[in-house]
Amino acid sequence: MITETDNPVRVMGLHSLTYCERLYYLEEVENILIADERVYAGRNFHEEIRVDNQDIGRVETFEYTSEKLGLTGKVDRLQKRDGIWIPYEHKIGRSKTIGKEKEAWESDAIQVTAYAFLIEEASGRIIEEGRIKYRRDNVLVKLELTDQLRQKTLGTIERAKRIRAEVHRPPVTENANLCVRCSLAPVCLPEENRSLEMEDYEAARLFVPHREKETIHITGYKTRVSKKGEAIEIIKNDDEVKTGKTKFPVNEIESIILHGSVSISAQLIAFLSWQKIPIHWFSMGGSYIGGLNSNAGTPQRKIRQYEALTDGKIRFYLTKKLAIGKCETQLRYILRATRKKERAISQMEAIDAMRQNLKKMTEADNVDAIRGYEGTIARIYHQIIPTLLLSEVPNHMFPNGRTKRPPKDRYNAIQSFLYSLLYKSVFQAIIAVGLDPDFGFYHTPRSSASPLVLDLMELFRTPICDIPLVGSVNRMSWDIKDDFEVTNEKVWLSESGRKKAIAIYETRLNDTWKHPVMGYSLTYYRMIEMEVRFLEKEWSDQAGLFARARLR
Repeated sequence: MITETDNPVRVMGLHSLTYCERLYYLEEVENILIADERVYAGRNFHEEIRVDNQDIGRVETFEYTSEKLGLTGKVDRLQKRDGIWIPYEHKIGRSKTIGKEKEAWESDAIQVTAYAFLIEEASGRIIEEGRIKYRRDNVLVKLELTDQLRQKTLGTIERAKRIRAEVHRPPVTENANLCVRCSLAPVCLPEENRSLEMEDYEAARLFVPHREKETIHITGYKTRVSKKGEAIEIIKNDDEVKTGKTKFPVNEIESIILHGSVSISAQLIAFLSWQKIPIHWFSMGGSYIGGLNSNAGTPQRKIRQYEALTDGKIRFYLTKKLAIGKCETQLRYILRATRKKERAISQMEAIDAMRQNLKKMTEADNVDAIRGYEGTIARIYHQIIPTLLLSEVPNHMFPNGRTKRPPKDRYNAIQSFLYSLLYKSVFQAIIAVGLDPDFGFYHTPRSSASPLVLDLMELFRTPICDIPLVGSVNRMSWDIKDDFEVTNEKVWLSESGRKKAIAIYETRLNDTWKHPVMGYSLTYYRMIEMEVRFLEKEWSDQAGLFARARLR
């Protein structure tokens, strides 16, 4: 019997389970559903069938929940022939071919048999046959509901219930062919697992390499944004005179970023939340205020995270990997940026000091020591940054060390703003993966900033923020007057400065980079999400992939 706290197993879930137990767990337990082109094609196909069936007038759909079996489902078609009800299932693909015979795939056969169980319980009649129509090869398979098939289906239902009670995911399937057409391959990352398990394995890229939608940044005094049909409308006013108006279709939007005194309607907030489109707020000074995200993650994922990150050994292991990854990237950037000309003595000394501290870090056996070496390398790194700027750069654009709260010079004002944008990107990726951003392993919770976000930011500060910042300064992209607001106490970006920084950041996110471990290319935008998923794999799946990427 189904209790008040249990949900019945979906018949569609049995299809996923027979195909791949890990797919079933991701879809039915963790509720991760991604609609790719094949999924949309299937939905359109079934909608066509529904419309055609209405015209026929002799076919009924059937939906039923069995408390006895703990099963629920909706049959594509239920047709009466010679007084006998026959469940029909329509598939967009091909049938299984053995010699010259056309047969049903096992997952399809179990799905139709489960529908037959529901029909039998509801009608009190025995269903002896099911039918499956395969569209691609235009084959109708007549399926005899034998005792053997019925027992296999009952066993699959029980297996589904047992898997659903587990906290940990089933392992990646050994059949790599199943992964190629799986919509959840970008979440499961099976090829990345195989690259660790098999030496010299060339992983196929199943992870989406580019951004699919757009991040909308909205700036400006007296700017408001509201809902206009299935789009957002941005209206800028100057002394109550309309100066600009822009529309963006909601299906093209990944997230909305509001900077400063931008107002947003309650109707649009509710609509974006329903569409699961994040909204993020930044202060006039460029500090991240907070965000609204709809994907809270499932209890199973958070339980796994808490279990792992309360284990001292795992925390130390992850801390060491993170710190080494960050510092090696900083060192490689300095080496790369200074290789085309003779290095100054100060640069050579700094590089040598970074190497010595890195060596000590790899030998460290406690977190405090790692933090100490990481802090020393960070100070050296920021001290050497000014030597990477060209002599033609105005003095006002040179940093004077690293100042944060508040930034004391123009360079640090830009850097702090870019880091705030990075915070938003990492936060959003963590939420999208389904982890808890407030439960990290390296940073301690000393402020409102989420520790896990601060942890993962360390891997991306240099490649996503520092490198393009140095490049923009050397290209003389900044106006020392118009792009900054300067007082004796702090320096922050003006509206024109924020727009330049946003353009630099978004351009960098879309830059393509070849992953040195996996061997395939992807954008920095996707790289952030991939590292979050690699982190989750450390405790839920396959350890060893997290924080391995380095600058070349």
